[in-house]
Amino acid sequence: MKTKLDYYKVFYETARHASFSMAARHLYISQSAISQCICQLEKDLNTRLFIRSRKGVTLTKEGTLLFQKVESAIQTIEQGETLLAQLHHLESGLLIIAAGDTITEHYLLPYLERFHAIYPGVRIEMANSYSDQLLQFVKEGKAELAFINLPIIDDELCIKPCFQIHDIFVCGPEYNAKKVYTWTEMAEEPLILLEPHSTSRHYIDKHFATKHITLTPQIEMAVHDLLIQFASIHLGVSCVVKEFSQEFLDKGLIREMVLDPPLPPRSIGYAHLQHNPLSLPAQAFLQLIQSPAAP
Repeated sequence: MKTKLDYYKVFYETARHASFSMAARHLYISQSAISQCICQLEKDLNTRLFIRSRKGVTLTKEGTLLFQKVESAIQTIEQGETLLAQLHHLESGLLIIAAGDTITEHYLLPYLERFHAIYPGVRIEMANSYSDQLLQFVKEGKAELAFINLPIIDDELCIKPCFQIHDIFVCGPEYNAKKVYTWTEMAEEPLILLEPHSTSRHYIDKHFATKHITLTPQIEMAVHDLLIQFASIHLGVSCVVKEFSQEFLDKGLIREMVLDPPLPPRSIGYAHLQHNPLSLPAQAFLQLIQSPAAP
């Protein structure tokens, strides 16, 4: 492009107002500067764009043709500026979060509800799968944030904890349970655990293995809430997340079996690409989670 974009802006305003003086007033520059810009533009294009008269200026046929294109371009730029302003104020945008069903239901749901109430113009999409697949979604650009069970180490990702959880063993209300269990005694119970590929199961297996104990569950499940339900009807002893089972514990549908010493606490965390800046919606969502007034 051999002509400065500013010249086209001057041309647009002059044609729109059919007046050098009105264009000068609108652009906050002198009338002589407007005249010089138009003359330079006509010279660059080797085309006469305006017919000058005492009443003002009118476009030539060539000028009319150019105006149609310039008007369209300027309107497109202004629309882009408006969209960026809306994004900056979170009046629009997209937030894609990857998370498993359990974390979504028991941890993220209140935050998602609050975020939508504050930023109704931002569309929220969820991608659900297992933890390793959730991280792959982030790496492939299919999600911006992933919420996963920790610990996980991945050099491509920035991973930070956001909520501490505790793994406990539970049984039904009528189950003949001891007051306190050693780890060896707990391993001998009819266990109901998550499937081996899950991060939660791997965490439990790893800690029991440090005591040279191998867990051999009678039932393996894919869904955390089914662990609660199976324990509540006395099908065995389940290992569940206490924070996600509190409602059932409070109602007496299940009861905690005391393990001595208890399993160490772990965390739920979020992950995003290490060197990619987060979008404004993603930043706002993380600020909401980290807020002292968070649910």
